[in-house]
Amino acid sequence: MTVSLDSVDWAILTELQNDGRLPLTELGRRVNLSASAATERVKRLESSGVITGYRAEVDLAKVGFAVLAVVRLKYPGSRHEPLRRMLAERPELLECLRTTGDDCYVLKVAATSTAHLEQIINDLASFGSTTTNVVYSATLPYRGPRPVGG
Repeated sequence: MTVSLDSVDWAILTELQNDGRLPLTELGRRVNLSASAATERVKRLESSGVITGYRAEVDLAKVGFAVLAVVRLKYPGSRHEPLRRMLAERPELLECLRTTGDDCYVLKVAATSTAHLEQIINDLASFGSTTTNVVYSATLPYRGPRPVGG
């Protein structure tokens, strides 16, 4: 179900995506609402499922994951539970998207070294063929949605 958002909701989402720890009083000030009105809006956005959570962004290199890669996986057949188990068990697998086209899945993978990446790719290859691209830099890191045309 799509939730209809007004410009104030989008302003709140933008501020919280920039800083999820922003105090509600400051959030209200930035979007021209009282703290209580901002709190009510945030609660509504959470209860409607628009805001699904809050998290810390971690510098992968600083915590020992020097290699970031995007891996495309062709997964023959329809038994996807073994892959889902691996996704749950392996912290190096940061994100997995099921996609259309030749490749069934696109994964974001963090590794401590190229040897570690090779090991992860070998494990993924047990499910099907893989294509790997090592990431040089994040030209546009994930930033969350913004209103179209706004």
